[in-house]
Amino acid sequence: MPGEEEVTDNEVSQSSTRVRFPRISPRAYEHPADRGAMAGLRAVPGLTEVLKAVSGLFSERGERLLALASAIRVGEKQYPKIDRLRVECAETLDLDTVPNLFVERNPVANAMTVGIDEPFIVLTTGLVEALDTESLRFVIGHEMGHVLSGHAVLRTLLLRLLHLQMSVAFIPAGALALRAAIAALREWFRKAELTCDRAGLLCGQDPAAALRTHVYLAGGTDLTQIDIPSFLQQAKEYEEVDDIRDSIHKLRSVEGMSHPFAVVRAAQLQRWAASEDYRAILAGDYSRRDEDSPTSTLSDDMKSAAKSYKESFNSSADPLAKVLNDVGGALSDAAGKVFNRFGGGARGEDTPAN
Repeated sequence: MPGEEEVTDNEVSQSSTRVRFPRISPRAYEHPADRGAMAGLRAVPGLTEVLKAVSGLFSERGERLLALASAIRVGEKQYPKIDRLRVECAETLDLDTVPNLFVERNPVANAMTVGIDEPFIVLTTGLVEALDTESLRFVIGHEMGHVLSGHAVLRTLLLRLLHLQMSVAFIPAGALALRAAIAALREWFRKAELTCDRAGLLCGQDPAAALRTHVYLAGGTDLTQIDIPSFLQQAKEYEEVDDIRDSIHKLRSVEGMSHPFAVVRAAQLQRWAASEDYRAILAGDYSRRDEDSPTSTLSDDMKSAAKSYKESFNSSADPLAKVLNDVGGALSDAAGKVFNRFGGGARGEDTPAN
């Protein structure tokens, strides 16, 4: 298995040249929409503690005990190569504590981060057996990103709401409200996955390894039979549908998903890997955790999230996105005219430009 291979001279050389990011803040690489959601969470005093309290059905101690009893805890004597990746990823992102990592028997390729107070990572044997060393580094770095960003809090809330939804499904109003909250959290978590793909790339600093992971998740079991340009062209075709019926299908298929589609994730990360933002972080130009101030950054983060969505709408070839954007622009123009007539404009005052 990939986890049992010998360490090669090439891997040692790559490790020695890999950049580390002392005290890096997750804000340095967070997807703008994810950043806005997390900024809102951080800005509310005591909200994290409240969410912990309401997640009463989530037994973190029970989950940890279950992992101890049913999976292999990675360490110097158990999966030592994966343990090296675990430690190196934590050091690259400068985590204060190296999270525990378990390998569980499961043929489905998956990885997850569990827990709030003491998050730990779980990899399935299906994933470990399928991926090469650097692709595993990308996956472990992705999960370390969840730890650093504190995503477990909102993810736990999402799980509790999903459980509650089944209990109140017979109450239409309550079910509708819950569905809206769940849809919003799922939208956030899909963005959080894009954020953590960036964390995984920062840990490995190998876009090709990240791409191999996404190709595998999309169904590529033999890379010699996969043409990468054709694979990425699929994402372009998906994003540039020209029939509004396809747009509706996209919305319906995405609503219940916790992760973005693998092909779309691949294209998103490869674009970021080619960006100035990624190169700046590698050069040491990034936000530090010691500089974070939730109350002062909330406004900037919310603006960044709004700008991201606006740019996404404006640049999208999706006809539904264009319709929504045109409707939004028309409503905004109408509101501006009303304001000009009855508000500041009626008094001869300057109206702020949008």
